[in-house]
Amino acid sequence: MKLLDGKETARIIKLEIAEKVNQRKKDGKKIPHLAAILVGSDGGSLTYVSNKLKSCEECGFESTLMRYDTSITEEVLLDKVRKLNEDKSIDGFIVQLPLPAHIDEHKVTLAIDPNKDVDGFHPTNLGKMALNIPGFVSATPAGIVELIRRNNVETSGKNCVIIGRSHIVGMPLSILLSQNSNPGNCTVTLAHSRTANLKEICAQADILIAAIGQPNFVTADMVKEGAVVIDVGTTRVDDATKANGWRLVGDVKFGEVAPKCSYITPVPGGVGPMTIASLMMNTLKALDLKGK
Repeated sequence: MKLLDGKETARIIKLEIAEKVNQRKKDGKKIPHLAAILVGSDGGSLTYVSNKLKSCEECGFESTLMRYDTSITEEVLLDKVRKLNEDKSIDGFIVQLPLPAHIDEHKVTLAIDPNKDVDGFHPTNLGKMALNIPGFVSATPAGIVELIRRNNVETSGKNCVIIGRSHIVGMPLSILLSQNSNPGNCTVTLAHSRTANLKEICAQADILIAAIGQPNFVTADMVKEGAVVIDVGTTRVDDATKANGWRLVGDVKFGEVAPKCSYITPVPGGVGPMTIASLMMNTLKALDLKGK
């Protein structure tokens, strides 16, 4: 069994990006500038945004954090999005999800300029991804594909099962891994809550990807001997032994599944860091797409 170390892979990617940014500085070119909108004070969202801004610093980017109380109206938030769309100093920006219940996340996503949508959530970018046209690929699927590529995991001709059909992870990942590319050329099954015989389907997978947000959902009897297992789940569970009172748990029951795997991602330290590294890659790409 070999760990797919997302933390180390992300560190290398950020060093590569920092070198490119340094060269841009030497050439007198624009430095990437990422902005983030954070509504409320959810602990998980705050930690995630803080990690993104820290990565900006490591890559040599400029960054701006815009924080708002949960009382912000949808109209005001949409106006903030429009202003970021028009701000030429900002190359890409994100609106951290989830948003308060009174704000329509879909409406906010549609309001973002696709050319600044470095999260890759806008339908325009999802369509470009499906057609293999240059654009922004959703950060988590892109990070998973990059982790697979950099660890030389064979995908061509493999049977891949993805549990979870969200437009943020499962659906785009199923498209990426089925495309005629490397990594890619998988035969993909996109499983979900209505999938019959889920355990049997998962047990046939050469590559099993869990992205449902249910702690310890995937058990050893669902995993084929020698399979590659990628755990996207990160759920906070109470843990009195930890100083902060909680710990992160993935969708995969790591202790019993890992011995059966050829490769497996840890939680934390697997997909999470790769998501942030992909966001950095997309922000740099924003300048390349504009020819700046």
